[in-house]
Amino acid sequence: MADNLILIGKSGAMAARRALDVTAQNIANANNPEYSRRGVSMNELASAATIGNYASSALAGVTVNRITRSDSPFLASEVRRTGANLARASAELQGLTNAETIIEQSGLFNGIVAFEASLAELAGDPLNASLRAQALQSLGNLAQTFGVADQGLNAAYDELRFNVGNSVNQINLAAEQLALTNDALTRAQAGSGEAAVLFDQRDALLADLSDHADIQAQFDSFGRVTVSIGDASGAPLVAGNQSAVFASTENADGSFAFTVGGTATTLTGGSLAGTSEAGVSQFNLRTELDQLAVNIVSTVNTAQAAGVDQDGIPGSALLTGSSITDIALITSDPRALATASAGAPANSLDIGNLAAMRATLANNGPADEANSILFNLSSAVQGRSINRDALGAIAAGAEIALTSQTGVDLDQEAADLVRYQQAFQASGRVIQVASEIFDTVLSLR
Repeated sequence: MADNLILIGKSGAMAARRALDVTAQNIANANNPEYSRRGVSMNELASAATIGNYASSALAGVTVNRITRSDSPFLASEVRRTGANLARASAELQGLTNAETIIEQSGLFNGIVAFEASLAELAGDPLNASLRAQALQSLGNLAQTFGVADQGLNAAYDELRFNVGNSVNQINLAAEQLALTNDALTRAQAGSGEAAVLFDQRDALLADLSDHADIQAQFDSFGRVTVSIGDASGAPLVAGNQSAVFASTENADGSFAFTVGGTATTLTGGSLAGTSEAGVSQFNLRTELDQLAVNIVSTVNTAQAAGVDQDGIPGSALLTGSSITDIALITSDPRALATASAGAPANSLDIGNLAAMRATLANNGPADEANSILFNLSSAVQGRSINRDALGAIAAGAEIALTSQTGVDLDQEAADLVRYQQAFQASGRVIQVASEIFDTVLSLR
């Protein structure tokens, strides 16, 4: 009897100690977002014994049956989905914000306004060499702002290209790690602490993947995951202990195309989808700026051809170029400005052609076009910002819902610490009582 009591007390103490270890692990990982709360499932142990001709069932204590892990597949899937949407919106917004900053810092709009202002000042004294040089310099500065915008947009797209390459590498790395995790889950004992750690690792890798792209995950009875990426029309990214190669290429419209194992896939979520959309927006912005540059070149050169310069010679082109990449001022001679009307003599005070040039620039001209480009870009940034904030609130709500199911509640853990400590002490007392009973029996005369 005393021997049975000792075994019962021992099993209770061991189970309580294991539960205390798990509780301590929960407390240590209370702020770890990649950790799901653990629990201990215990079973009563019963052993059959025969005394004489009578069979009975004698209690033999308790054992830890398995380590449980809080999980909510549906909420985890929602966190991945909403997180992918937020990552897409954030990446697109960042690309648009960079483009807006580049255009504003290039001084493009201010350059057009400054050139128009220099022409207005020149109208008061058309033969003033200083004012003519100032007007020509303003036009040269305007051409240079396009070059600044060109360099800035090239740098912005290089950043998009780098981000895509980095995300592709991260996806391939996560896919390889998931395949290894799947393989390890095959060998892990169900309900063990090792399996719980592997499940945490699996879910963390899935969350990392969903930051870069929209994914679909299917789980088998071992907890192994099969992952499809994008529209899931081709081969899976991860299946069992195998992972496919994810790759990207650049499209002519500034977007990016993606493949899984050589098969094309279309992404609708994650930072890669947002980066691709930002690439299209930057490409379209460049196209608009190219058209603006062409309009300025055409407007100025056409106005020049309609008048005569200070020497009475028909005005020659001041600008060259067909895009923001190559727009440039041709001459540095202030006398080349064709301010007078056609047929006017040299050194004429006539400003008919200058007035016509100013009117062409002012009436739905380059300034209005540049202002429209900036306004549309600013509106797009504002709209994407509002969308990003809304998606951020949705993603945060999904995270809170998942944490309430799988996170660690310190109040609950504190209560469990007391409960398991008391169970450990009670088991120790059982062993002590059994020992005292045994000693009493032995001391009988």
